[in-house]
Amino acid sequence: MAALAAAFAIGGLSAQPQVAAAAGKKVVIIVGPVGSSTANYISNAKALARQARSYGATVYEVYSPHATWAKVKSVAQGANLLIYLGHGNGWPSPYTYSRYTKNGMGLNASDGSSAHKYYGEYYIARDINLAPNAVVILNRLCYASGNNEWGAGNPSKATAIKRIDGYGAGFLRTGARAVFAEGINSASFVLAGLFKSNSTIKQIFWADPAHRTRYAFSFASSRTPGKWAISDPYAPSRYYKSVIGDLGMTAKTWRG
Repeated sequence: MAALAAAFAIGGLSAQPQVAAAAGKKVVIIVGPVGSSTANYISNAKALARQARSYGATVYEVYSPHATWAKVKSVAQGANLLIYLGHGNGWPSPYTYSRYTKNGMGLNASDGSSAHKYYGEYYIARDINLAPNAVVILNRLCYASGNNEWGAGNPSKATAIKRIDGYGAGFLRTGARAVFAEGINSASFVLAGLFKSNSTIKQIFWADPAHRTRYAFSFASSRTPGKWAISDPYAPSRYYKSVIGDLGMTAKTWRG
């Protein structure tokens, strides 16, 4: 119970010192095809790219219709921060389970194509090696933060937990120390916390201006032993915000 309380406790940021930008950090931002929403997703991605560059990071952008698996896995190697916006395909879901398609990215089936093809945790863990202490952000996906697809109702808490745990598992096996999932809002607060504070991953999560806390809970990962997760639903059964991994890792460690 003590460990659970420690994982859930909200740390204040008021005493955090300002630190110099971490020049040279490799940030990779990927946008997969999402139909008529693709341009909007790319616009959001470009805003994150500008933010990262303002801190001195080296940013690589791979956007639909050119976000093929070959390009993504090539540019992602050694990234300190990997950001993906696009379709999510998690588990449990109404569809058949496959480690080849679940808990990964929905990318362009071929260069120039608007069709998407899922590359699940099998490919993520096998083919991508991130930098030590890397962080992953999954932005505007279905399933990754525990949520359902739009229009499909709301999941149970048990289902949300399995989805958060499952979506984090493959990315944590790339060498990442933490996986943030932000289903609706911008993930800019994560970049600010990593580059401009000495906060822990847990504190960065709670620094989100849109955090709620009223329905928040934490749990120990079953897919990745030793890791913890926090979910911060904005209302009962509305799971759009989570983080999983080493919640005590600091931004200073990430920059180091």
